[in-house]
Amino acid sequence: MQIESKTELKPEDIIPVEEFEARRKELQAELRAHKKHRRVDVGPFCSVYFESYFTMWWQVQEMLRVERGGDAQLADEITAYAPLIPGGRNLTATMMIEIEDPVRRHRELSTLGGIEETVALVIDGETAKGVADDDVDRTTADGKASSVHFFSFPLSETQAAALKKGGAEVQLRIGHRNYNHIAILSPDQVASLAGDLV
Repeated sequence: MQIESKTELKPEDIIPVEEFEARRKELQAELRAHKKHRRVDVGPFCSVYFESYFTMWWQVQEMLRVERGGDAQLADEITAYAPLIPGGRNLTATMMIEIEDPVRRHRELSTLGGIEETVALVIDGETAKGVADDDVDRTTADGKASSVHFFSFPLSETQAAALKKGGAEVQLRIGHRNYNHIAILSPDQVASLAGDLV
């Protein structure tokens, strides 16, 4: 089953739980292949996972499979995950601050307040600032960052065209005073993101 890339997830896109379970292994292999070039590691412990229609479709299907809430649950899941579907000329991502040791994690997060304001994509030298999801505060009043952040990267026409054309130099930057790192995306990563654009 090839999941077509779309800019909107609708209830009719969701398959019945029984069908999903029967095809889950096949779909999971397809998802792994899709996600292969969508993770970008920036610095020692930040990973950015670029989302897509497919990744959000999968999340909704999984939530329905696990919780068995049926149609009553479906609308809530679509509402929760729809904002992370690229809308045609933007990219979306989840950033995870991944530190296994809880003591070190607490210490590092306490120094990274506001990190969500410092994330950007740079496409052929032109910056697309990450717009953090404002559903909840991702930095506490005492300056501690959350370990999970959600972003949209609105692209200019020039940036979108450069991605779709291929060959663009794309960097992902985190410019926090305590975490200043840049990752250069591979051609495969750039091509995967270009597929999200209309």
